[in-house]
Amino acid sequence: MQRILITLGLFIASIGVLYPYLKKIGLGRLPGDIILRGENSTFYFPVISCIAISLFLTIILNFFRSS
Repeated sequence: MQRILITLGLFIASIGVLYPYLKKIGLGRLPGDIILRGENSTFYFPVISCIAISLFLTIILNFFRSS
């Protein structure tokens, strides 16, 4: 359990460090992401980005699980 938490923490930290580069790639601004802009507010929900990240993590975690 401790190993999983440390790995998860390192993964989240690496995403935080790599965020500016991921933003340049376009992750988070894919077609299908919901953006609603009002006069004084903006609602943003990255539907397709969440699905893409979920698929990627599923493949990676299944690869490590089978090893």
